Amino acid sequence: MKNFKLKKLLLSSLVGAALFSSALSAEELRLLTWGGYAPDDVIELFKKETGIDVKVTKSNNEDMISKLRATGGSGFDLVQPSQDRVTGAQENYDIYKPMDLSKIKAESFIASMLEATKTNTTLNGDVYSVPHIWGTSGLVVNTAAAKDVKDYTDLCSADLSGKVSYRLKRPTLIGFAFAMGEDPFAAYSDVEKYTELMSKVEAKLVECKPVVKTYWTGGDALLNLLRSGEVTASMAWDTGGWKLNKENKDITFVAPTSGALGWIDTFTLPRKTKNEEAAYKWINFVMQPEIAAQITASAGNFTASEGADAFADDVLKAQFQASFPKEALDNVKWYPPVPAGLEAIEGKVLDRVKAAK
Repeated sequence: MKNFKLKKLLLSSLVGAALFSSALSAEELRLLTWGGYAPDDVIELFKKETGIDVKVTKSNNEDMISKLRATGGSGFDLVQPSQDRVTGAQENYDIYKPMDLSKIKAESFIASMLEATKTNTTLNGDVYSVPHIWGTSGLVVNTAAAKDVKDYTDLCSADLSGKVSYRLKRPTLIGFAFAMGEDPFAAYSDVEKYTELMSKVEAKLVECKPVVKTYWTGGDALLNLLRSGEVTASMAWDTGGWKLNKENKDITFVAPTSGALGWIDTFTLPRKTKNEEAAYKWINFVMQPEIAAQITASAGNFTASEGADAFADDVLKAQFQASFPKEALDNVKWYPPVPAGLEAIEGKVLDRVKAAK
């Protein structure tokens, strides 16, 4: 009888422990994200409000896809791939699940960014992502020495001969195409049309080549060229321009009139998430303006939270608002997924520009 009671007590204890363990796991959000996107102070505030702990695994686009592909979309409850890396991975590997947009507080998001991300992450009628962290490339200009530079093609001005720099990479091709009145993203679906458009951009870049001091390859090298005054106008990232602006008020990031080129890191659900409700709670929590400003301070980039810039560091807030009045923000050209074959077309164009005399 004692053995029976002991076995019964042991079984009861094991069942209780299992239930307790399950309850604990249900109160944990497993987040696969980039460095700085989930700072400790924000995690503590979230846990205090919801009782849910957040386990952070830092990653990048390639690693996120690799991890989820290996597990069939399990192991995490929420991931943060860039918006141009969502539909292709989903189509090829079936690692994500559609968003239930009724659980998202849409009013918390900058409307143009939310719509762009929904459009760029829609597959077979389902939306897979909403936006979180974003940044742009555009123009970093010494406004005292190159005050007339307002768009990418202004970097071809003979008045700036020997004072211009940009990269021989896709953003330059895309930026010049928009500044020439074209829409390269609309041409993505037509290889022949895209090839023809890239030929026009190639001719323009070859024409502009005598004005260019150097094609930069490293961000630090470019910043030093701008600091020294060797370069007065360039294509570069917004954060680089704002960094220089703290040192020299004449240098800053300028959103081109044809539109800055924008990237967005998203919120996306893995196909086998075990705590989907916690994922939606985290999304809605961190998109509150005051919380979003804390993430900006940690990550160094702004979020898609409506009104969060008002809570940012005073210097960064002023820089952001000067570079991105509403019309410039609404005019950002967000990178869509790149169809197969386009990189080869672009690579040949860039090689010919580099080789041109």
